[in-house]
Amino acid sequence: MGTIFYGDARHPVPIEDRALSHVKAVIIGRLRRGESCSFSWDDGKHRETIWLSPSIPLHFVFDSAERPALNRAWIDALSQTASTPGGLHVVPEPDEGA
Repeated sequence: MGTIFYGDARHPVPIEDRALSHVKAVIIGRLRRGESCSFSWDDGKHRETIWLSPSIPLHFVFDSAERPALNRAWIDALSQTASTPGGLHVVPEPDEGA
């Protein structure tokens, strides 16, 4: 289980390492282009949202040192959510060829 620490890190965001690798690729791509967006997650008890902006510190921590191969279809699916009014959120991983 990896973690995103954002801003003052009062509420670290736990995300499974494989999903975090893909979310990181989407977030870094958007921030590199100077694009902000919201990011939402559900921890089973609460639904939370943060505003991702290039001006706010961001730190990704992975439990595993192993880097998984990235699924381009999943990155595309996540990127599509980031461009909606609901913002970026984790969606199920599609098949690589999807």
